[in-house]
Order: sequence, then structure tokens, then C-alpha cells
Amino acid sequence: MSLELFATAAAGLEDLLAVELTGLGAAEVRSTRAGVSFVGDLEVAYRACLWSRLASRVLVRIGAASFTDEGGLYAAVRALPWEEHLDVDGSLAVDFVGGDESITHTHFGALRVKDAIVDRFVERCGRRPRVDRERPDLRIHVHLRAGEATISIDLAGESLHRRGYRGPGAAAPLKESLAAAILIRAGWPAVAAARGPLIDPMCGSGTLLIEAAWMAGDRAPGLGRPYFGLLGWLGHDAPLWARLVEEARGRSAAGAALIPPILGFDQDPAAIKAARANIERAGLVGVCVASRSSLSDLSLPPGVEGQGIVVTNPPYGERMGRDVDLPALYRTLGERLRASFVGWQAAVFTGDPELGKTMGLRASRRYSLFNGALPCKLLCFEVSEAMMVRRDEPARPPRSPGGEALVNRLRKNLKALGGWAERAGVACFRVYDSDLPEYAVAIDVYQAVDGVHLQVQEYAPPREIEAARAELHLREALAAASAALAVPRERVVLKVRRKQARYDQYKKQGSLGELHEVREGACRLLVNFTDYLDTGLFLDHRPTRAMIGEMARGRRFLNLFCYTASASVHAGRGGALSTTSVDLSPTYLEWARENLALNGLAPPRHRTIAADCRDFLATERGRYGLIFVDPPTFSNSKRSRDFDLQVEHVALLRGCARLLEDDGALIFSTHNRRFVLDEAALVGLDVVELSGRTVPRDFARNPRIHRCWQIRRRSAG
Repeated sequence: MSLELFATAAAGLEDLLAVELTGLGAAEVRSTRAGVSFVGDLEVAYRACLWSRLASRVLVRIGAASFTDEGGLYAAVRALPWEEHLDVDGSLAVDFVGGDESITHTHFGALRVKDAIVDRFVERCGRRPRVDRERPDLRIHVHLRAGEATISIDLAGESLHRRGYRGPGAAAPLKESLAAAILIRAGWPAVAAARGPLIDPMCGSGTLLIEAAWMAGDRAPGLGRPYFGLLGWLGHDAPLWARLVEEARGRSAAGAALIPPILGFDQDPAAIKAARANIERAGLVGVCVASRSSLSDLSLPPGVEGQGIVVTNPPYGERMGRDVDLPALYRTLGERLRASFVGWQAAVFTGDPELGKTMGLRASRRYSLFNGALPCKLLCFEVSEAMMVRRDEPARPPRSPGGEALVNRLRKNLKALGGWAERAGVACFRVYDSDLPEYAVAIDVYQAVDGVHLQVQEYAPPREIEAARAELHLREALAAASAALAVPRERVVLKVRRKQARYDQYKKQGSLGELHEVREGACRLLVNFTDYLDTGLFLDHRPTRAMIGEMARGRRFLNLFCYTASASVHAGRGGALSTTSVDLSPTYLEWARENLALNGLAPPRHRTIAADCRDFLATERGRYGLIFVDPPTFSNSKRSRDFDLQVEHVALLRGCARLLEDDGALIFSTHNRRFVLDEAALVGLDVVELSGRTVPRDFARNPRIHRCWQIRRRSAG
């Protein structure tokens, strides 16, 4: 039986959790601000409880209600068949989150839910279950928003970050789920697969060490937990759970031999004592080794071979004493990395990213995470000569006043847009678009899985600008982008975007064929920085793709002129019944298939078709609930007849409307700034322009970047 499920997670972990749940068999996976919704049977739900390293809780939805006052909530909860979920002699607890005008206090909301449940039991059984806030047989979770309550059963029972090995420690520890996220972001799974070692030079109570060992050894993080909420639930399938636990034990036994050397150090004897106790409880004695040592003595231990990773969460000032010199601590860490760990990777989790600048290394990647309510950064480094900041290097030639102004503008833009991008979960965005007229470039940031990349697009300078001066400004722009955004020059790619001749469409620029994975919400997409004028992902269409993901749920989706099918990925991850992506280019269709496969969207539900979209429309007989069409302005493909959007758009849109279901919608967009929509020729269709809603914040300086409309068939009434 398919269940509606939701896994809660700490802020900043949602996209990682979505990927993890997909790997555990979840379907219709969608990231939200509070966690990840997904669909699966009871086995998928149990696997999420047992195997998720990132989730806090796994909720199975059993009901929903709309109401206007607390009496409505009470009645809706009381109407649910609680006797099917809890024995009258069992115990319960209620977690209530959210609120609205009818219920402003979560404690009051939880009390009314509890009253409704126990009153139903009293009415039907003559007695009531007891309340146990710590480890109840059934934990109920209610989420209230705008008069809508979602009622769920918490299969975890208590937060999944409690793995069962934690003892009283001397240091303020990381939550286990956050430690797992740090390791994943740092690249530990790939290092462990290559049998590379891990060292934490300030290991505290050993959380990073234990999570790293369990990850490398394929141990389910829930295997040692003594309590799950699902165990007391009447819907619990004990044989299924026993089978999954036994399978996990077998995998852990087989994986133990795969764990590479994992070493921790700390100068605090109490921290080492706590770490060793936790390591023993985790069953990792002899696998993880914690030793007392000062950071200033950090070096590659004898017998440790291969290229590994140093991962650490430096202690905060409160832990070390108020007079601690934290900049000196970070400087020492950087010195030891540069002296003994060249060729290794490093990752530092910090509440003050400015301290990272004292390490003498340029971060190749940065990730935003939260330690409780404290916003933090994970700084990832490649310890190499190229990434070292030399204190004794001769001073660089001073920038020109214009170059200095450009650096300042980039830093200002990044400060403003970076915070927005982090809050919105946006990994790829435009940070600069000809803000200063003499620097006529657009600069896009791509936070790829393998690090941050920049694409700099040069617009053709006005004719009155001398070629030599334009070339100087371009060189200054490239240098400023690298410096201000802290991205190595080799990851800054230049494109020249000039006005195209009428039929001179996108031509191949190179042939490196390197694809880099980026994230957009819950979607994983591949981009190419070198071979084409565009990367394979139109950043200005980000809100349009998100809208498509929301509208596609339960519908058949058609994507014409699909390019790399990024919109189809959003539709598929948003719950579309099927997706059909049509394009004439074999290159783009192969790219589209890779994007779909990367997100677990496989044929036959998710198909690609090589065809001229006009021919497809003429012969297709299927109906679609949602269609997206984003045609080129012109096309003169050798495989088909010429295409002119301005001339052909009416026939194109009417052909699309013919395939719409009665309540279906067509989303039409174009980057042609001179395009004029002939609404008078679209008789019988309702047309609403969405351009203002679909241009994202990072393109605010260029609101004419595209135009977008929603088109529906006019109802007979």
C-alpha cells in the first residue's frame, strides 16, 4: 500500500535528504523548507527510519482537516479511527507545530488533539490510554497552517539523530545528523570508497569519527537505537521490520572490513575520554582511534597512506575559554594542513567563516548549514599549491579605479544575493549583469557538486569603445570575478554573447564534454560550461520550472523544444503522471535523458522523442494536463525546415492547445525581446501574462530577459 510520508530535517539538509530518500526507494520526492515529502510503501518508510543519516523524523500521514476554530480541530481528530493505531492500554504523546488565528499556542493545540483522542477511546472502550511524553507507544504529529491540519504518526518516535551511542561528553557535540551532512558535503563517501583515511584534529566527543566509520562501513545509523515509535503502532509489520534489521546487520558485518583509517585528536583529556566511550558504545574500538594531541603537533601519522581528508568542527570560544585566540587557532590549522597534507582534501565547519580567511587556503566550496539555530558555513579546501595564499608573494599590481569599483560591486551583490540564495535554496544565480556600463558582462554563479564555477558572458561592446580598451575591461572583469567571489581562475569560464545573425543559432563552442552536477530544489541537473554558449540551464527560468513542478502533480506533462529537459525533471519530481520531452537535437536529447536518469525518471513513464515539434503536434493524439513550450526565436536546422517564432507562434500555440485536457494549462515563454504575441488570433483561448511573476530576483536588473504566458482553452460556459 502506498503511503504519504514526510521526513523532517534541520534547515540546510533538505536537498541532501531528498537524494538520500530517493536512494532508499522513495517516489515523488519533493524538498520543502521543513523537510522532504515522498511516497512509498511501509518498507520504504521503515528503510527511511533505519537508514536515513539526515532525517529527524519520518511521518506517515493518516488524515487532514480544514476548520475555523479549535472545536473543528477537536471534531476532526476525534473522527479518526485511533483504535486502529493504538491499544487502549498503550501510551501516546502529541507534537503540535504551526498555528493560525484559531490556535495560536502549540501547547493548547496539542492538548485539544490529546483530548479528542482519549475521549474517543473513553466513548468506545470505557477507558483511555495514558500519556508518556518520553517514549510513547504512539507519537502523533499535527502540523497546522492556515486552517489546514495534517495529522500524522511519527514512526521514529524520537529524533533519528539519536543513534544510541551518545554518552555524557565533555564538549558540546554536533548532532549526529549534522555531522553526517558535513561528511557528505565534504566528499567523505568518495574518499572512503577509495580507502582514503580521515583525520579530525579537534574531534571533541568523536561524533564525526563515528559517523564517518558507520558511513564507510555501510552500517545503518538506526541499527543500535533501542526505541522507534513504529514498534508500538498497531499498524506495525513486525516480520518486515525484523527482515530489514537482519539485512542491515548483514551489511554492517560485511562493510566493517571496508572502513579506512579514522583518527581523531584533541588537546582536552575530557573530550578524548568522552570520544573513546562513544567509540566503544558504537562498536568501533580499534576502528576509530582517538588520541590526545595538540593542534600544533598535527601531522600525517606514521603508517597512514593515501590521499585522505581532514574534517573538523573547531571549538567555539565558550568551549575553550573566553580569552582563546580563535584566529590563531585557524592559522595553526592552516599551517599544519599546508605543511603535512598537500594532496589531501579538508573541510572546516565554522560559525564564523571570516576565520577561514586566516588559514592561508582558498576554499573551493562553501555550504550553508545550521548548528541548532546558529547559521554556519562548511568550508571545503583542496590542499594544493594552487590553492595556497602566499603571505610572502610580491604584491599584485594595484587595480584600476574601475577594477576596484567592480570588485566592490561584486562583493556587494554577493552579500545581498547570497543570503537570498541560501534562504531560497538557490545554488545557481546571476550575481552581476552590466551593473557598471564599462564592464559589459554578465556573471553567473554555479554551485556545482564539484565546487563553485563562474560563467562570465561578455556582451559586444558599443562601436565607439576601442577594441584595446574593451579587452582591458574584460581582463579586469575576469580577475575581479575570481577575486571578489573567491573562485580559482581555472573555474571561471568566458563566453562571448554577440548579436546573432537571423539564422545563426547556438553553435558549439568547444568539445570538452565535461558535465557538472548542480542542484535546483530537489532536482539534480547537468550543466556544461565550455562547449556551448549556454550551459544547458536557463537561470532566468528558475521560477517557471518551480511553477511547472507544482502544477504538474497528477498530470501528463509535455515539454516541446525541451532543450536539456530541465523542466521535465521538475515536472517528474513534482509528481507528474508522465513526461514527454520533444526536441530535434540528438545532443540535447541525450543530455535530457541523462538529466532524467540522474533523477530516477525512467522510460516508459518519462520518454524523449526526436522530432520537429511542429510535426509532433500534427500527429500526436494524446492529451496533456500541462504543456511547456519555450521555442527558439529562429532555427535553420539541417534536419528540418526553417522556423520563425514570430511568424509561426499562433499555429504553434493552437496546436498545443488542441492537446490540452479540459482543465489543462499551457505555459509559453520566449527570450525574444522583440516578440509580439498575436492575442487577437488566439480566439477561444484565455491568455494571462506571467512575465512579472517568472523573472527571478537575480535578474531584476534585466526584467525583459524573457516573457511568459499561461494559456488555457476557454470554457464553453
